[in-house]
Amino acid sequence: MTATNPSPRYRPLRFGVTEVSTRQADDGVVYVRATQDLEAYPLRLTDRLAHWAQTVPDRTWMAQRVKNADGSLGEWRHITYGQAWQAARSIAQALLDMHLSAERPVAILSENDLDHALLSLGCLVAGVPQCTVSTAYSTISQDFDKLRHVLDTLTPGLVFASDAARFARAIEATVADDVKVVLGTGSIPGRSTVAFSDLLATPATPAVDAAHGAITADSIAKFMFTSGSTKLPKAVIVTHGMWAANLQQMNQSMPVLAEEPLVLVDWLPWNHTFGGNHNFGIVIYNGGTLYLDEGKPTPKGMAETIRNLREIAPTVYFNVPTGFEVIAQTMKTDAQLRKNLLSRVKMFFFAAAALSQPIWDSLFESAEREVGERIVMNTGLGMTEGCPFCVAVNSPDVQAGDIGVPTPGLELKLVPVDGKVEVRYRGPNITPGYWRNAEATRDAFDEEGFYCSGDAVKWIDENDLNKGLKFDGRIAEDFKLSTGTFVSVGPMRAKIIAACAPYVQDAVITGINLKEIGALLVPTATIRTLSDLPESASLHEVLASAPVQQHFQQVLDKLAAESTGSATRVARAHLMAEPPSLDKGEVTDKGSINQRAVLQHRADVVDALHGGTLPGTLVPRH
Repeated sequence: MTATNPSPRYRPLRFGVTEVSTRQADDGVVYVRATQDLEAYPLRLTDRLAHWAQTVPDRTWMAQRVKNADGSLGEWRHITYGQAWQAARSIAQALLDMHLSAERPVAILSENDLDHALLSLGCLVAGVPQCTVSTAYSTISQDFDKLRHVLDTLTPGLVFASDAARFARAIEATVADDVKVVLGTGSIPGRSTVAFSDLLATPATPAVDAAHGAITADSIAKFMFTSGSTKLPKAVIVTHGMWAANLQQMNQSMPVLAEEPLVLVDWLPWNHTFGGNHNFGIVIYNGGTLYLDEGKPTPKGMAETIRNLREIAPTVYFNVPTGFEVIAQTMKTDAQLRKNLLSRVKMFFFAAAALSQPIWDSLFESAEREVGERIVMNTGLGMTEGCPFCVAVNSPDVQAGDIGVPTPGLELKLVPVDGKVEVRYRGPNITPGYWRNAEATRDAFDEEGFYCSGDAVKWIDENDLNKGLKFDGRIAEDFKLSTGTFVSVGPMRAKIIAACAPYVQDAVITGINLKEIGALLVPTATIRTLSDLPESASLHEVLASAPVQQHFQQVLDKLAAESTGSATRVARAHLMAEPPSLDKGEVTDKGSINQRAVLQHRADVVDALHGGTLPGTLVPRH
């Protein structure tokens, strides 16, 4: 007899969508729905906020560490549901007094913090649309072009920033004199500003209840800008109805969100849909608690995240792959992190990019060692235009690239396009379009009203459609070599990342209209462990070191040996010492690489790579 490995044991997690129904049209188009219907949901997210303020007024809604005089972060400052509701009503009154509207909304320039959160609630209660702008547009950008474009598109009546010193230059360069500027701290010389504390001190009147009661499902809750790569960012319209619908969809797809009081420890930026709609929303919808993590998925920034996770035990945990990479590495030796993080977490969830198998395996190993069972790793596919939750896996048995099944109430349309299958969406969580951009709105939808995502998918198992779909790349990223051979970028990218794990975070595939494929590799922090150099060594020195070059030569040789032709053979590769730029749109705020933007902004690097003049280029030895 041959012994078989027992199935891994997972901490119990219920999946809401287990079956799908399909129908096929004569032209090969396939329509897919969850068999589970979408249940009733409130008109507005703030209806849930009011409910929790009444039923659990003393429960913490949000907490943030207090910044000490020396700049360090100290103890937690908590805001309860009761306090949040009262503050939101006061802020709503102040916004109504300023006569703000969809034509003159609120623009928020600064990062996640408690003032930012309360201002967002005030906007929602007053029915005044808001927009959180990528902080990079104000603090990293030197020309403010994207910030100027955002503000020109919105024509805000109020601009908020947490700190005058950090945002004064951006405000002076882009904000018109007739726009009110509200500041958390400080002032801007020569400019009239309003202190955020003044908004909090405004007494609410019956006008607040009247404004809140006038909000409909079609009323605009916020604008969220796409990341913008080769084109300027577009303002996605998010209505109150689509946001509330999507939060109910999440609860039905992921019942764990409502099974016990939700606790999140989260850094994801609110200008992005993952942080600003998904995580911000599920906390309020389910009466949960959000601890603001001021760490970031960088080697330096993750130190604060690790500190917080040693202290606060989340019930579910969301991050991008680079964040999980550091957590996985740290848990190997950090007993306190393992003990606290794994004490009650029921689900991990990643998005934005591929999570390499070694990182996945390391998380499983730490969990099995600490608590005797694995924590389910969930993922899916979403987009800003879907608010964002659209598709999610429905089993713990997940392979890289699996995205799963549609959420209740959402219909998928699978359309053959250029040898692939594009997934399109129609449902209550899909945006009505782009603000002040009729042409982009018209181009985004097909003749049946389905949103055209540009994402390619295929079935995980054509003999069992209930397992759902897997990601097959972006249709617009695919290209042809000069030989006419078609290159499927998504699968190629995933294959390279898996082969290079855990030392590569992402890969940009090159070779458009050339005779062979190349790859620009984005290294992870872990790559330093390959080198025999000291910690003080620069990344350039690490990547050029003999051990690193030898390792990647072996990886490239192996990939070449496994290739089946020019469309699957990486003929040359280069490790990038200069990280992708957020300011140039090469990377989104959630951490994913924008292939087209990198190719555009680094055309000289691509030319040198394929011309044989780029130092550090690796080529297969056979």
